[in-house]
Amino acid sequence: MNRYEGRRVLITGGGSGIGRATVHRILAEGGRVHAVDISDAGLAATAEHAAASGGAGRLSTAVLDISDEDAVREGVAAAARALGGIDVLVNAAGILRSAHTHRTTLDLWNQVIAVNLTGTFLVIRESLPALLEGDRPVVVNFSSTSASFAHPYMSAYAASKGGIQSMTHALAAEYSKQGLRFVSVAPGSIESGMTTGNGPGLPEDTDWSLFAKLAPAIGQGFAGPETVAGVVAMLGSDDGAFITGTEIRIDGGTHY
Repeated sequence: MNRYEGRRVLITGGGSGIGRATVHRILAEGGRVHAVDISDAGLAATAEHAAASGGAGRLSTAVLDISDEDAVREGVAAAARALGGIDVLVNAAGILRSAHTHRTTLDLWNQVIAVNLTGTFLVIRESLPALLEGDRPVVVNFSSTSASFAHPYMSAYAASKGGIQSMTHALAAEYSKQGLRFVSVAPGSIESGMTTGNGPGLPEDTDWSLFAKLAPAIGQGFAGPETVAGVVAMLGSDDGAFITGTEIRIDGGTHY
């Protein structure tokens, strides 16, 4: 399946988790990818896997902090030059921080909003000129099931993802007549750097009974990041040509 042959794709958060899985999926489908991430080591691991899979010649990478406006301006321009334009933007970069809300510092709140919500906005804003000149352009944003359902101790994260979901609807309407689609995916119960080990950073006195409704209804537990990458690949391809201004939940039935 070569749905991405000739297509130019910018992917943020390409150094780990779902972002990395999406890089590999798009490369496997014949696309050209420019992957950015704040982690140089993560990008190196992504590139190593691409080389082993025969996709190294269609992958370029660069370190980028999406919460830094100047860095995003320069980084997106560099991506457009490396790719010769941008047809698809995948905003997979994000962070998850957890805490009791009454103990959440303003610094922690601002950090989550700056990366997840403001960072997504900045990358979109700087990519728009290239996207509007692109071929069948698409933006796939990353919301979360936390935008619509209760995830305890994650109020900052939920707020950032709810903002992304609302922003996606607004952008889809604004640019619809110019042929630019905007869609968001809302993963839940997915294995990634955010959800494994100490990723969520839940409080030591976490009340685990509050998470009783957060178990997948199908399967044997959390799914791998490739589960989301497959949906992202569909949305950015012609198979998703009639999908815009909405979100797709990918959570194994965690939230009926």
